Amino acid sequence: MRYQFLVYISILVFISCSDSENKSAGSKVITDDLGNSFTFDKVPQRIISLAPSLTEMFYSLELEKHLVGNTMYCYYPKEAQKIEKVGDMLTFNFERIVSLKPDLIFITVEGNTKSAFDKFRDLGLNVFVSNPRNYDGIRKTYSDLGKIFAITEKSEKSLAAWDSTLNTIRTTRFGKNKTAMFLIELRPIMLAGNNTFINEYLQFSGLKNIASDSKLNYPIFSREEVLKRNPEYIIYPTGGEDTVEMLKQAYPEWKNLKAIKNNNVIFIDRDLYLRPGPRFIEALADLSNRLHRKEEAAQNLSK
Repeated sequence: MRYQFLVYISILVFISCSDSENKSAGSKVITDDLGNSFTFDKVPQRIISLAPSLTEMFYSLELEKHLVGNTMYCYYPKEAQKIEKVGDMLTFNFERIVSLKPDLIFITVEGNTKSAFDKFRDLGLNVFVSNPRNYDGIRKTYSDLGKIFAITEKSEKSLAAWDSTLNTIRTTRFGKNKTAMFLIELRPIMLAGNNTFINEYLQFSGLKNIASDSKLNYPIFSREEVLKRNPEYIIYPTGGEDTVEMLKQAYPEWKNLKAIKNNNVIFIDRDLYLRPGPRFIEALADLSNRLHRKEEAAQNLSK
């Protein structure tokens, strides 16, 4: 759903504020991505997740028993659909949220609004903010959850497996320094810029992002600029209905792009790739494998 991701990438600025909780002996102090410090004397028992990526992390860490609420967009894994829905990431049923008596609410900077954050604070609710801009940021949130819920051994084991897979992919780098366009939206032509976790799919795979010089996270390009930069690969998230012919119908001149002429358009799963959560490495491995197949096919044709 196009609207869903446009909501997700809206850059919504939070004002950082400090907490003045007493730190008792033996308690754990965790700092969220706004720099707010939280003291945990015991594991939170009732939590609400207001982002699909966070919900996926809770299930990955087998913490779903603590989930008492999430959003209508939290539908992966399928079990998450059974959790009570408290909003759609922009609007929430605050009365219902209060009635669920959460010990902690988890939100993201991209996806949730500052006004919602302020409202939760005004209601006296504890809000932990995640803002993963890259792979390291995803790792931090995952590691923070491990510490908050006293399962660091489990979270660190998963992170070690992620790092191992990443190192293998970075060693192979099947993209071989070819240029690529990560197309977020077709109309307008919205690309993933340099300062995004999405850019790291390209970078780690050995591809060069044609939008890496943009100061915007998700710049809008003209169709002429795309022609000028002439990417050798096009990566396009889809719900399964898109085709190369559809791209050419949208912009007929794109038939001259290297990516289209050489059949190097890769359609990917939107939900898998566009959530900065525990499936980041799965998505990266998928892209790496598909690049490998494309490059192998090109080599065979040239023989």
